[in-house]
Amino acid sequence: MSKRTSEAARARIAAQRETLRKQEQRKRITMIVTIAVIVVIAAAFTVWSVRQGTAEEASGGVAPVTVEKDGTVVMAKSGVTKPVVDVFEDFQCPACKQFEETSGSTLKNLAAEGKAKVVYHPITIFTQEPTKGNSLRAASAARCITDGRQWLAFHDALYKNQPSETVTGFSADELIKWGKDAGVTAEDFDNCVRQQRNVAAHQQFSAQTMSAQKLTGTPTVKLDGKELDTNVAFVPSSLRDAVESAGK
Repeated sequence: MSKRTSEAARARIAAQRETLRKQEQRKRITMIVTIAVIVVIAAAFTVWSVRQGTAEEASGGVAPVTVEKDGTVVMAKSGVTKPVVDVFEDFQCPACKQFEETSGSTLKNLAAEGKAKVVYHPITIFTQEPTKGNSLRAASAARCITDGRQWLAFHDALYKNQPSETVTGFSADELIKWGKDAGVTAEDFDNCVRQQRNVAAHQQFSAQTMSAQKLTGTPTVKLDGKELDTNVAFVPSSLRDAVESAGK
């Protein structure tokens, strides 16, 4: 092979290597860009998800709260009759606690804004101990409170201090203490709690409510009589959108 032929061959090889190098470089750049785009999309989705599930800040104002004789509690501004948000809850239910932590402030804000009438229906769905007894003691104690604002504060305290489903909790001493911390001023509150005066009435109400509403679990949230999907009820922004749309 002549010297000139050898140089030409080396030049072709060098050119092929340069072409391959540029191809590999383009592949790496494309891969890096693709990964970057995926990361950005994932980050954006994470931020969106967090925002969607973030509880609203309480506005500070609370609509009037009325404790009804049957054990239901209505939170609404004067003259507001719809849309109606019914919340069927059990104070011992962990999912109810999650709902309260996630969407409770949204309901309070909507009621304070005059955009909804919120009706709480405390019931007992548990049939086994210790959850049944825990639920009955808590609900019976809540029925000892007739002042609406005090009831709402006690309601929130029950979820904040909810015991595990595997232990006996909501003792009389605890319930009385939390009531006092919540500002309950009823003169006979202590005795009412210790004697569990409202257990029978609560059990009757629970049975009637579960049958009439065809409830299979708690929390069950209904908007104007129609049950909301958990993807709506447990997402504050979606819950607000649904209620505001129903009010138009």
